[in-house]
Amino acid sequence: MSTHVLRCNGAPVPIALASLPTTQTSAIPETSDLDELLPVLAADSLPRLIVLGEDAGLAAVLTHLLRTDRLGVEIGYVPVDRTYGSRAYQTGTGSAAAKRALEGKPAPTPLIRDDTGQVLVGRATVHGPHGGKLEGEAYIDDFRLFTGKVGALHVSPTLDMPGLRATAVRGLRKRRWAAGRAVQLGSPGAVVTRDGINSGRTVPRSSFYRHNEPWLLVR
Repeated sequence: MSTHVLRCNGAPVPIALASLPTTQTSAIPETSDLDELLPVLAADSLPRLIVLGEDAGLAAVLTHLLRTDRLGVEIGYVPVDRTYGSRAYQTGTGSAAAKRALEGKPAPTPLIRDDTGQVLVGRATVHGPHGGKLEGEAYIDDFRLFTGKVGALHVSPTLDMPGLRATAVRGLRKRRWAAGRAVQLGSPGAVVTRDGINSGRTVPRSSFYRHNEPWLLVR
C-alpha cells in the first residue's frame, strides 16, 4: 500500500506522518496538484491519501475523485481542530486522527454531493440573499422540512445510511434533524455556503443527495 499526505495551507504535520511523502497545497487544493498526485497513487493497488486540513480541503479532494472516477482511493482525514466533518465522520483530530488515518481500515461511506457536482463534507447552510431569512419550501425525501420563511437550512452528511440529515432553523426553538437520502429546496432566492465557502450567487433551487457510489474513509 502506498500512502501519501496532502498538506493543505501549512497544516501542522503530526509526528506519525512526518516521514511520509507529502504534497503541499493551498487550503483548497488546486486541480493541478491533484492531477499530478493521483496518477502516482494509482500505480499502487491500494492507494491511500491522508488529507491534513479543513473540511473545504477534503471536499475539494473528494469532488476531484468523484469527477475523475477515482473513488477507490482510500482517504484519511486529519483536521487540526474539530470541524463539522470530523464530528460527522468521527475521525478525531491531530495526532489521534493521524494514527487512525495510518492504521485504520477503509470503510465505504455515504458520499454526499449537490446539484453542482460538489461534495459536502461537514455542513451546508442555506440563507436568503444577504444573509436574510430563507423563503421557500424544502423536503428531505418525502418529509417536509419547512414551507414559508425560516432563519436558515442546515444540511450535513452522516457516517451511516441513509447518508445525510437536515434541519430548518426557526428562531430559538430546539433544532430537530431529519435523516434521508436527498434534500431538495425551492426558493425565490437562496445562497448556499458549503463547508464554509460561500457560493456568492443566488439560486432558485438547491439539492443535496447521496451519490450512488460511496467513498472509502479510513477510520
